[in-house]
Amino acid sequence: MKILVLGSGGREHALVWKLRQSARVSKVYCAPGNGGIADEADCLPVELKSLDAMVALGQSLKPDLTVVGPELPLTLGVVDEFTRRGWPVFGPTKAAAQLEASKSFAKEFLQRHRIPTAAFAICDSMEEVRDALAHFHAPVVVKADGLAAGKGVVIAASKEEAASAAAEMLSGKMVGEAGARVVLEEFLKGDELSFLVLSDGERVVPLVAARDHKRVGDGDTGPNTGGMGAYSTADIVDEQMRDWLVNHIAKPVVAGMKAEGAEYKGVLYCGLMMTALGPMVLEFNCRFGDPETQPILMRLESDLVDALEASITGRVSEGDFKWSQDASVCVVMASGGYPGTFEVGKKISGLDEAGAVEGVKVFHAGTSKHDGDFFTGGGRVLGVSARAAELETAVSRAYEACGKIRFEGAHYRKDIAGRAVKK
Repeated sequence: MKILVLGSGGREHALVWKLRQSARVSKVYCAPGNGGIADEADCLPVELKSLDAMVALGQSLKPDLTVVGPELPLTLGVVDEFTRRGWPVFGPTKAAAQLEASKSFAKEFLQRHRIPTAAFAICDSMEEVRDALAHFHAPVVVKADGLAAGKGVVIAASKEEAASAAAEMLSGKMVGEAGARVVLEEFLKGDELSFLVLSDGERVVPLVAARDHKRVGDGDTGPNTGGMGAYSTADIVDEQMRDWLVNHIAKPVVAGMKAEGAEYKGVLYCGLMMTALGPMVLEFNCRFGDPETQPILMRLESDLVDALEASITGRVSEGDFKWSQDASVCVVMASGGYPGTFEVGKKISGLDEAGAVEGVKVFHAGTSKHDGDFFTGGGRVLGVSARAAELETAVSRAYEACGKIRFEGAHYRKDIAGRAVKK
């Protein structure tokens, strides 16, 4: 079968890599892809901001399955358009993708369906922000309502800082139109958890859990990013907690969306805070996370194509996934200046040496390839990933591989999975 993957990041490279392992797959296309993906799939140009362009590509390729990687095509309605034409496509509809496209929608949905989340206020003006802040204790979390590539969140140490961040968002200076409305949230303490499930609109099956590292600097310092690394182990959540998360968060979300006329098919990413009072929902993503997908798929031992088809055709079951008990980790190597202003076009060396380290796979996130050489092409450049029986070994292998890769301005966190290794 022919498969089309839409997207160009590290998540899409991991999806291409895993889909190619299926005995059922004869050809993989990726649009637009990147330099590293081009070594494993046919990369085709497409504008992911254009629904017409994506439909035209589908019309020309007629893939047996399309897998949507990033959030933007989902919120534009690519799944609706492909489904209407009878083309099998994995992901939620435009209506269902509101869970990610609008944080205010998600918060009000959680409130309606009594799913645990932080206290919040939705504000369309600075007057509303100032009024709402009177009801919060510092620190306060300020979020842009719309899609902001993981950068529309500020953890403000004071109410003054929160007001300043909200003003920047509302003015359009920080994240453009995504900040036209802001959500204020109480700050929650605990460990973050990325809990992904596969849904067919009714049934729900969990994937293995992962833990992301959002801040740019070691020790969770500096501004938020799209993610600087992630890891997955068999013991992040025990069986009892996993079942609780399925029954009290994932299933109620899927049932609630169906009741509201927006059946949810695809992967539902629940970003959770494991607080002293129990798990609370921080956010939803309506697709595979990035960089969580890299360590999660490194642990997957069953056929990904079968699982994705089960979601589309309404037959999700507990047998869809088989997982390794190994641990896995992904360390993101970023361009100098990321998540702020950065330059591209820096030559990358050492990729072959890094890929030769036992258990390592280097996923390309923002790269291009010219005359046999790779160059930086984005903020997050590479996801250096490793798998091993023990987390400590996987982490050691990933960092050994990172040490072999060079490009001007390269930086990466040195403490991915560090707290888990110490435990």
